[in-house]
Amino acid sequence: MHTLEFTADTTSDGVLSRDFVLGDIPGVLWSGPDGPGRAPLVLLGHGGGTHKRAPAMSGRADLLVKVGGFTVVTLDAPGHGDRPRTATDDREVAAMQAAMAAGEPVGPLVGPYNADIAARAVPEWRAVLDALQQLPGIGADGPVGYSGLNMGTAIGIPLVATEPRITAAVLGQFWPETVAHFARRITVPIEFDLQWDDEHIPREAGLALFDAFASTEKSLHVNAGRHKELPRFEADSATRFLARHLHRAA
Repeated sequence: MHTLEFTADTTSDGVLSRDFVLGDIPGVLWSGPDGPGRAPLVLLGHGGGTHKRAPAMSGRADLLVKVGGFTVVTLDAPGHGDRPRTATDDREVAAMQAAMAAGEPVGPLVGPYNADIAARAVPEWRAVLDALQQLPGIGADGPVGYSGLNMGTAIGIPLVATEPRITAAVLGQFWPETVAHFARRITVPIEFDLQWDDEHIPREAGLALFDAFASTEKSLHVNAGRHKELPRFEADSATRFLARHLHRAA
């Protein structure tokens, strides 16, 4: 069993970010300037082609720490960020880029490839959660949430379905074919984002995935716009949603 090792600390605008590795898994732990207290923990998954410190990740982490009062962790998914790509990663990425350039549907390519990434990433998230809960500033008894869109949802749905420590999740912007069977096992509160004019994910597909969740408390947030035009205020909504459920549990 690997030990979590912190490798660098940075403080900016009241948020402490601590780079770490667990074996060959690189991540960042975000918290208030005094380090993680007994705050709820949010696992924050990034989208395809980005990484743990991408602007969207650092921006959401800042919001979750400063406004939500959370401790946040981000990881590089397999084949992303500081992690090497395999030959399969290179082949699948090239196929997706070619399909988009030709104006062809990418769902049949993205779904299976992201399912392969998720199969590698879910055990990593669980191992990191195990290691973080050994830290005295976090502990094993606090509530845990998950937030991730696009590939973050492809990883998040099977993770939430199989990890009982996660008690609320923000998900969205993905196809149902490879994850709906996991969604049917999820009963925790869900907030789900969908772009009505998404050029990649047909609205019927997004609605089908939302419908698949077994949660009795689930909210659908639909906004006009294309795939990459999700309004910034949805990050505020996600923070409020997680605060409502995780702080109440704490």
